[in-house]
Amino acid sequence: AGVVPPTGMVAELAEFTAAGLPAVDRLVFGGHDVTDVPLPKRAEQLAAGGVFPPALLPVVAGALEAADREIRPGARPEPDRPQRETAAALTEDIASFRDRHGLDQVVVVDVSSTEPPATPHPAHESLAALEEALGRTPGVLPPSSLYAYAALLADCGHVGFTPSPGLRLPALRELAGIQGLPHAGSDGKTGETLVRTALGPMFAHRALRVRSWSGTNLLGGGDGATLADPEAALSKNTSKRSGLTAMLGDRVEGLTHIDYVPSMGEVKTAWDHIAFEGFLGTGMTLQFTWQGVDSALAAPLVLDLARFLARA
Repeated sequence: AGVVPPTGMVAELAEFTAAGLPAVDRLVFGGHDVTDVPLPKRAEQLAAGGVFPPALLPVVAGALEAADREIRPGARPEPDRPQRETAAALTEDIASFRDRHGLDQVVVVDVSSTEPPATPHPAHESLAALEEALGRTPGVLPPSSLYAYAALLADCGHVGFTPSPGLRLPALRELAGIQGLPHAGSDGKTGETLVRTALGPMFAHRALRVRSWSGTNLLGGGDGATLADPEAALSKNTSKRSGLTAMLGDRVEGLTHIDYVPSMGEVKTAWDHIAFEGFLGTGMTLQFTWQGVDSALAAPLVLDLARFLARA
């Protein structure tokens, strides 16, 4: 609506002025969801939780209602229905959305709840095996991958904003390559992991040896409720650890804990303790505490990614 500055939106930095990105006010929103809370109601809840000023609600009421009308029921487990049929229904929803609004591009961004790691299946390894299995074997793809498959069938770029399997299965990457569709992401960085990606290179670039890196996360809201499930938390922790390994080279000692604290609402707090070694084996430590509002950090990143992939 243009009533607040685009704080937190990388795509609005001067470096991207001439990049040909679609303007924010040209974006149209829709999607799939498994909850039945209307967007205007959810916005009221976020405002009450301190995510943004309640005074903004009347300004965007019409836009929220319009987007809410474009949300279709998400896919639920149906043991007796081939996943090929479910994917076709999701794809038709996306195509219909594109046609109704006369859209040039559609980008699918997965912001659903974090899933447990995918159970290995031979059909995940190649597109030919996947296509054969989808017509006869229930539950071949985890939900995030089923949505990603539907997005590719609808000729859409895809962003994985959670550490769920999504499009990272080899068979789906093969399909994206065949269709020439851009895809990105395996976990949006909005809290502790964001700080880690800034600090990790500092140690690497200064040739300092990180001996251990441990963290504790306190989360409220829906994200915290989801990650209270140990299987879902495993996906998140794996994502967090893989980032450190990629930046620092060796597997670093230490664990990351995620605790659900409902009273924290939309705020998340992280405390990290880092032990590192300098010249002559001198032992040193760094600690940081991070407190952020997850939705306010994630929303501009989702918009950035949608615009960058549309351009791609």
